[in-house]
Amino acid sequence: MMQDYLTIALSKGTLLKPTLKLLEEAGMPVEGVTEDSRAMVFNFEEEKIRYIMCRPTDVPTYVEQGAADLGIVGKDVIVEQGKDVYELLDLGYGYCRFVVAVPREKDKVNLRELNYKRAATKFPVVAENFFRSQGLQVEIIKLHGNVELAPIMGIADMIVDIVSTGRTLRENNLVELVKIMDSTTRLICNRVSYRTKYDQIRPLLESFAKIIEKGGNK
Repeated sequence: MMQDYLTIALSKGTLLKPTLKLLEEAGMPVEGVTEDSRAMVFNFEEEKIRYIMCRPTDVPTYVEQGAADLGIVGKDVIVEQGKDVYELLDLGYGYCRFVVAVPREKDKVNLRELNYKRAATKFPVVAENFFRSQGLQVEIIKLHGNVELAPIMGIADMIVDIVSTGRTLRENNLVELVKIMDSTTRLICNRVSYRTKYDQIRPLLESFAKIIEKGGNK
């Protein structure tokens, strides 16, 4: 019966490789689990483990709705979506940071000078909350990709985005003005599953914690 399985939602993309490495180190089955497979669900009957392969932005929804007991996803997604899930553990990899970035010629501008300006972003909740916390009124322009283009084309004065190396900013003649927050990969849990499947979740949680404590999976 599938309700006996512990179901884990995995993020496709850059987080998948280190996630599978962590699962393997924790003694979890990962054979055949790959983004290249046509399968989106991977069942391991002996261990009673099931993985579902998701877009990162969908992981919190699957966990909140109970389709997955656990999920592995970036803090950036968690903060932006605000889903009703437990955040159990900082897994420590997939580092990036939310920043406000402006065109290079405005790199000396003070944050206060951006009041009543326009910010393009894929993360309107994060952006809105940050500017409000600074007492600024900023018009948020939501885009679904290539936010770096917005200042170049004149539809925004700045962007709010996640960066890791900053290379994309430099390539588009943008500079980081202020860091909003850091983001790493987190283990999240469905609230009901945390109670009903705690005996299955706890050993995995403890294994992850030991690996991270030893500095593993970097």
